[in-house]
Amino acid sequence: MKRPTFYLLNMAALAGSILLLPSCEKSNDQPQSADIAVSAQDQSLAEDETAALADLTDAAAPTDAAVPNSPAAESDDLTRLAGRCLTRTYDATTRTLILDFGLTNCMGPNGVARRGKIVTVFGGPLREAGATKTIKLVDYYRNDNQHSGTRLITRLGSGSWSLLVQNASITTPAGTHSWNASRTYTRTAGEGTRTLTDDEYSVTGQAGGTNRKGVSYTATIGQPLIKKFQPGCARTFVAGTVSIVTDKDKQALLNYDPTGTQACDNIASITVNGVTRTIRIGGGL
Repeated sequence: MKRPTFYLLNMAALAGSILLLPSCEKSNDQPQSADIAVSAQDQSLAEDETAALADLTDAAAPTDAAVPNSPAAESDDLTRLAGRCLTRTYDATTRTLILDFGLTNCMGPNGVARRGKIVTVFGGPLREAGATKTIKLVDYYRNDNQHSGTRLITRLGSGSWSLLVQNASITTPAGTHSWNASRTYTRTAGEGTRTLTDDEYSVTGQAGGTNRKGVSYTATIGQPLIKKFQPGCARTFVAGTVSIVTDKDKQALLNYDPTGTQACDNIASITVNGVTRTIRIGGGL
């Protein structure tokens, strides 16, 4: 039996904060570069936590939605993702799953501290095309940054699915990032096997919001983002482009494959005002 697909959502992340590497070229428009960099970084964090939420709720989903207190479908994966510092409850009458991290920070295996609740309501037959899950957050914090909003995930069949992010925000000491997003994740390889290492996805869609500096932006996937799960590729995309435009008519192009080789590395590029810089996609959010 093929493993469930929702908890593979770490592919969705822009995979951590974006760090500009040293460059011999300097932009004459530093505010423009700053606007774009902040928007890209905010979208990175947003995508990463949305991926984690989907991972957690898929691993914790009931084995049988009709059975009260049905055990988690993937209990080992739930422990791997969250450790043992959450309380899981499932109400079969309302098909509601609650993951409660408590009132104080709980450090998970990946070094991310969480507190608050993740509330998920399931619709339709689990793990079949058309099945949905709606994820809402209640006083929920990641690394002391408050996350809010609704995520709706719909299975499309053959391991593919769609994602809608509605009225989401992340409140940080540096300001609040708010956004909405729409994504489609199409499985292109690996559906017929249990192993994860041959899985591949093509991702399309767009997002828009206001970054933590108060600058509005849109982020649109141009060339589909390609995600592979073979060793060395699992934390970022190997190809694809994202166009970022701010409300000040400033534009940037984020390219995950500047060498054209689909290499399994964390090197990408960002082009602003005709100037291209190499960037490193890193973790540690």
